[in-house]
Amino acid sequence: MIAKKGKKRNFNGMGYRETQRANSDRRNKLGKEEQKWLKENNFRNVGWDNVVELYNKIEELLEQDRLGKLSLGDLFLEADRIGNKYLTSEEIEISNQQLAEETNEIEEEIDRQFPDTEGESIDFSKNPTYKSPAQSRRAKR
Repeated sequence: MIAKKGKKRNFNGMGYRETQRANSDRRNKLGKEEQKWLKENNFRNVGWDNVVELYNKIEELLEQDRLGKLSLGDLFLEADRIGNKYLTSEEIEISNQQLAEETNEIEEEIDRQFPDTEGESIDFSKNPTYKSPAQSRRAKR
């Protein structure tokens, strides 16, 4: 008796072999330590469930690498972006308004504690008081 083949499985629009190939390509983007860790922790690229599990783990490791390379400011922006995913547009607007109010209060407090007592003046006359090193050498000759 011949067994009927079932419906082909898909993962993220890819079949089994495509997912295996994607795992191999993406695993090569990881560092040697991470590749070794995957092997030591029995993440295999054989068997449908194992292939999907490996794909997800590689995705997680690549995301960690990407986040690890971000500056502090970029991390705050990323956290804000992720947080905004779970808010409605009205909640985002209210949050932005509160942030603007708090920023203004902080700026006012800084101005109150550190008043700017001396004014800044810029002289745009034709005879600059600053001379470049090249101008200074020419003047000495």
